[in-house]
Amino acid sequence: MTPEQVKLVQESFKKVEPIADKAADLFYGRLFEIAPQVRPLFPSDMSQQKMKLMSMIGTAVNNLHQVEKIIPAVQDLGRKHVAYGVTGEHYKPVGEALIWTLEKGLGDAFTPEVKTAWVTTYQTLEKVMTDAAGEVVPAAALKEKKGFFARMFG
Repeated sequence: MTPEQVKLVQESFKKVEPIADKAADLFYGRLFEIAPQVRPLFPSDMSQQKMKLMSMIGTAVNNLHQVEKIIPAVQDLGRKHVAYGVTGEHYKPVGEALIWTLEKGLGDAFTPEVKTAWVTTYQTLEKVMTDAAGEVVPAAALKEKKGFFARMFG
């Protein structure tokens, strides 16, 4: 990400913050429309999830100019998502839903340059998350590596 892209993302997100509730509704509506298979990964009451989403995006966006400070938190998020059942295939529709939401929420302010900046930002953070998720050893694999008694009673 270039400094100009960081600036575009940060400035455009300031316009999203006042409509955060609507943006979260748009995002999840679109996500569940294009990837209905992810719906079971979320709670039936989405109110807390929507707030978490907007808070997480806000934190990441506000700190893009010092991205090295948010990398550990983004890595942790990627690792945690493994436990929720998130796989690498889930990231593509999330990115598509995010860009669609920004386009709807920002209207004419979502210029080609702003779009490119957001796509680059998302791809950067997605890579950090998926790389970290790849470090997580599934519980089933750990059981396979343990001895007989550990498999029986562990």
